[in-house]
Formats: sequence, C-alpha cells, structure tokens
Amino acid sequence: MRKAASYWQRTDTSTKAQDSYNGCLSATSVDRQITYLKKGLSELIREEDLRQRLESAAKEGRPLRVKAGFDPTAPDLHLGHTVLIRKMKHFQDLGHQVIFLIGDMTGLIGDPSGRNITRPPMTREDILRNAETYKSQVFKILDPALTEIRFNSEWFDAMSFYEVIRLCGKYTVARLLERDDFSKRFRENVPISMHELMYPLAQGYDSVALKCDVELGGSDQKFNLLVGRELQRDYGVPPQIVGTTPLLEGLDGVEKMSKSKGNYVGITESPADMFRKLMNIDDVLVWRYFELLTDISLEEIAGIRAGGNPVAAKKDLATRIVSEFHSSEEANQVASAWGGLPPVETLEHYTVADARLNRALVQARFVSSNTEADKLVKAGGSVAVFRVGTQDEVPYSGPAHKLDSGSYIIRAGKKYKHVTITDAPSV
Repeated sequence: MRKAASYWQRTDTSTKAQDSYNGCLSATSVDRQITYLKKGLSELIREEDLRQRLESAAKEGRPLRVKAGFDPTAPDLHLGHTVLIRKMKHFQDLGHQVIFLIGDMTGLIGDPSGRNITRPPMTREDILRNAETYKSQVFKILDPALTEIRFNSEWFDAMSFYEVIRLCGKYTVARLLERDDFSKRFRENVPISMHELMYPLAQGYDSVALKCDVELGGSDQKFNLLVGRELQRDYGVPPQIVGTTPLLEGLDGVEKMSKSKGNYVGITESPADMFRKLMNIDDVLVWRYFELLTDISLEEIAGIRAGGNPVAAKKDLATRIVSEFHSSEEANQVASAWGGLPPVETLEHYTVADARLNRALVQARFVSSNTEADKLVKAGGSVAVFRVGTQDEVPYSGPAHKLDSGSYIIRAGKKYKHVTITDAPSV
C-alpha cells in the first residue's frame, strides 16, 4: 500500500512559521488579530480563551498551532470548501502555524455529520488519490512554505487495540447520541454503525496528537470540534479554541454548495465558467459571498454596497474570485468580454412612444404588463439601459423613470433589444 508520504512531501515548516510569526505579530495587536480572525466566523468558542492564548503566545514568541481537517472523499474542491481554507489563511497571514490535516484514516469511516444513512466505505487508495489532487488546489489560497501537512494515519496506524479501547473510554454513548444527526437516526430507528460513533472521537484525538491551540471547521462540525476540546483536557493538553465557519449557500441561494446538487463553483474550473456562474447568482448572495470568499474588510464591503449598483458589485466579486484562482489578467479578460454589448444590427428593434422605462419594457415585449415590468426593474440588476453609439450605461431611478428620446440597447434578464424612444409625450 502506498504511504501518505509518497503523495505529499513532508517538510519542517516550524522554523519558517516562527520567522513569519516574529515578522507579523510584533506589529499586530491582539485586538486587531481578533477582529481580523472573527470576520466570517459563525461562532468562536471562546473569544476570551483565544485572547489569553494570543497574549501568551506573544509573550513566549511562538505562533499558535491552528488545525483544520479534511477527509478527501471527493477529488475536487469548490468555493464552499474555501470558506474554511480562507480562515486558515487569515491565521497564516498573522504568522501562526497552520496545519492542513488529511483525514486518510477518518476518511475510511466517513464523516456522519448531517447524514441519515451510513456512508459507503472508501478504500485507502481512493482516499490518497483524492488527497493528491488537493495539492494543486489548497495552495491557491494557503502559502505552502508556511503550511504543515499531516495525515492522521501517522498516529492511528501506530495505535494498539488497548489504546483504542482507552480512547473509547473517554466518552459515553449517551453523550455521542446528543449529536443531532445521531439522535434523529436513533429516534427514527435508522441504524447507526459502531464505526460512525468512533468518528467524533477519532477527530477529537487528532487535536490531542497535534497539540492544537485552535481547530477550525464548518458549523456542522461543532460537536466534533468540542469533543476534541474535551479530549485534550482528558489527556492533559490545554483545550483548543474552536472556530466554526458558516456553510456557504450554493448558486441557487437555498441549498448548501455541493457538487452533487450542481449548485457549485469548482476552484479548478475555467476563468470563463467561474465568472459566468458568479454573475448569475442572486443579488442577495453577493454580499454573503463578499464576506466569506474575499479578504476585504466589512467596511469595504459596506462601501461597495452603498454604491447601489448590484451588477457592478457582482462583477467586482467575480473578478476578485477568478483572480485568486487563476490570474488578474485572465479575470480582467473575462470581465471585459462579459461587459461587451451585442451589435445593434443583430437585435430586435422596437420603436416606443412612451419614455417611461416600465412602459418601454412592455412595448418592447420584454414583459406583458406594467406590473411585471415594475417587478423586473425593482429586482435590482435585472434591467440595464445603454445608449447606442457611446454604449454608456444610463442610470435610472425606478420603474417610471423617463428616458430621453433616442436609441438604446436595453437588457432585461438575459435578453437584449434595440429600443428607440420617440419624441412623443408620455401619457
């Protein structure tokens, strides 16, 4: 069987992390660190513990050890995964030691979080093959020189049966059944396999083995992360701080982003495909994506939002994200192509005798009623008006905004039409 080390070359990053820490933290107060690290977290357990740990680390001149675990049950990462990886990067930005843990042993169990059936088993070969593809993906965000890569088979392969039994003795079945998904399955008489009950203990023991100061995970991992905190205390290790990140809604704005649901943006997709998908998200998702998928501050996001142009904001968001996973040049190229208008001669032409925008939409047969037109305009970003010749976008104040007489390209939804406003008075 191929060993994990043949897939990922282990390097000693402790000296580099120490140098980075010494260079970053000396200029960053604990208050500023906490503000930066809390952005995008759904919960921090406990903030006062993190403050104390940061203060102690500063006095001792050592970086915190920050871990997040990933079971490589699928080969590709999407933007939903990067919410957690980005939070790891934030710790890394401040010079702390980031540990990217590959759960090649816990992956054999399969994380039961949120599942009402037992996962089908995977082979070690499947897991390691998937883990190999992570290399080209996670380092689009993390600095490889400052990232410690570990596999939990390092300690689990060496564990004796006695040590496994001793680990099991640290927790009761009753407490494990407090987990929502376990308790729901138990109430509904849905089978729970013994190996599934081991998963929270195995994940918790990872934190014992790595002596983590902080563990990060999705909000659905909260129970497991807290088990790690308790096991550390049982094994005489200072209990870790727990930070949970929200689950990112997919492109539909409803379900969690998931490849199986088809509502995802893969981080290895082409610049054009990434840009297109992001430009088609609902306007209300833009600000959530800005907060969770970019590093800009909440103040900057508020400034973009105050601009009142959701289409421009969405284009800004898509450009930033594509730049991170590809390049600024490629992002700007697809952004420029997206902003181009179709040639006037290729569009249906309508002459409209009413200069009000909502009436123009009806007369140009974008919609069949003023009510529909009003809804479309108020939706924000669904309607855009461009002056023929200059291609300048014309601002409007609402559904009844009066356009000057002249020739325009109007976009409503994904349809473009050539519309001429006559000098006839509006009635």
